[in-house]
Amino acid sequence: MNRRHFLRTLGMSSGALLVLGPLAACRPDDEAFARDFIQPRHYWRDKVSEERWHILFEEGTERAFSSPLDRETRPGTYICAACHFPLFGSDTKYDSGTGWPSFWAPMDEDRVGTKADYKLILPRTEYHCARCGGHQGHVFEDGPEPTGERWCNNGLALHFIPEGEPLPELRGEPS
Repeated sequence: MNRRHFLRTLGMSSGALLVLGPLAACRPDDEAFARDFIQPRHYWRDKVSEERWHILFEEGTERAFSSPLDRETRPGTYICAACHFPLFGSDTKYDSGTGWPSFWAPMDEDRVGTKADYKLILPRTEYHCARCGGHQGHVFEDGPEPTGERWCNNGLALHFIPEGEPLPELRGEPS
């Protein structure tokens, strides 16, 4: 299927793409997006590996079924791989069959922020760590009860801390 046919199938015109274009370019380093975080995006560059940097601060996505965290079943806490902020508890994790660690809710709504993502033309809801702005994944409305949500996370954007082990100190305190 060529692009023109695809757009007609969606009922969209090139004018719609012109409207969506600026939104599709929205990135975490945009001033409005970044001003609420503890450190600027470049601060994290030498704090995480290249693969994690790509996921967290360039809004990349790892291959499905590539993360061991997808198969993790022990009790514990999932923290942001950049700043170590606790985001999810194992009590909300489930096997979505998608190949990415999935949760039906974050630990607290204040631990994540969301924004519209138009990179695939159709809108999705992206979420990020509310503390450092690191991209975590996307939230969908096809999850299990009680929320009906699927918080689909990149495994490289998280660290797992087993229950009983201390959580690491938060990184990136405000200067």
